[in-house]
Order: sequence, then structure tokens, then C-alpha cells
Amino acid sequence: MDSIGEDLRALVDRDRIRQCLERLARGEDRRDGGMIAASLWPDSVTDYGVFKGTFDEYLAWVVPGAEAITNTQHVLGQSYVELDGGTARVETQVVSYHRVNTGEEERDTCIGGRYLDRFEKRGGDWRIAERTMLYDWYQDWGVSIDWSQGVMGLPFSREWFSGRARGDYSERFFAAGEQ
Repeated sequence: MDSIGEDLRALVDRDRIRQCLERLARGEDRRDGGMIAASLWPDSVTDYGVFKGTFDEYLAWVVPGAEAITNTQHVLGQSYVELDGGTARVETQVVSYHRVNTGEEERDTCIGGRYLDRFEKRGGDWRIAERTMLYDWYQDWGVSIDWSQGVMGLPFSREWFSGRARGDYSERFFAAGEQ
């Protein structure tokens, strides 16, 4: 393959790796087992420090997830990708928000860190074979707002504006594209 062909292949591989990371974050935020399964190999291992296990154990941990964590949002930053044939080592910056029900109140928390992922390409598909989470910082933002009051005291005109707190309008948004 000529150098332009090699560069193009590397560009496509990096894009597919990033698509996999995006799919996994979306799947985790929605506790969608199908999206998560499409992002990790069945023989993968995940280590979050507070949890370490096989793919099946990880899936059972994430879906349906802890009832005390009522909402999450994973915001991905840059990914540093080192390709090596059919494998890749990837570091991705992440800021993850979690609304946690303590039993007395709901609190908003935020974690900053990095995913260290070893990807494998099998049958043309890139997925995570091994993930380790590194934690760089944590912040407890305090008591959560009451979504029934809207944002900054301004009421919502529709229930879906509160994100995933009352269903996820994005599911309907994307389903409309299939019609």
C-alpha cells in the first residue's frame, strides 16, 4: 500500500475507534446493553478501580446500574491513539457527571479522568479489549436542583427538556431518522 493509502487507512481506523468510544459513552449514559456490547469484545476486561471484571460482569454492573445513580453524562475529550496493526492503545480524557440519590437528597458529582483502552480490530471491527480508568479529580457540587422547577426558575415547556431525568427525547429524535 502506498503512503497515502496507509495514511487513509490510519485515518479511518482512528475514526472508527473514536466512534466506538462515543457509542460506549452513549450506551453507558442510557444503560443500553446493545450499545455497550457493540463497543467491547466479549472477552474484554474492565477495571474502574471500584470494579474489575469480565465483559459479562461489567454489563451486569452497568445495566441496569445502581438505583442510587439516577443520571449520568460522560463527556469525552481528546483521544491519543497509537495504532499498531490490528491493535491500538488509546488514552481518552473524560469528565463524568453523576446524580446520586443518598436517600436523603440527590447530589451532583463530577469526576475527571482518563480511559486507557487497548483496542483490537477483529473482522474489520474495532472494539475495546481492555479498559483501565485513571482518576485525576473528583468534585461534589452539592444538592441537585429540582427539575420540576425548570432551569434557573424558568419552567420547561415540554417534559423532555430535562434530559434523561424523565425519559430521553434523543431516542425519539434518532428513531425519527429511521422512518
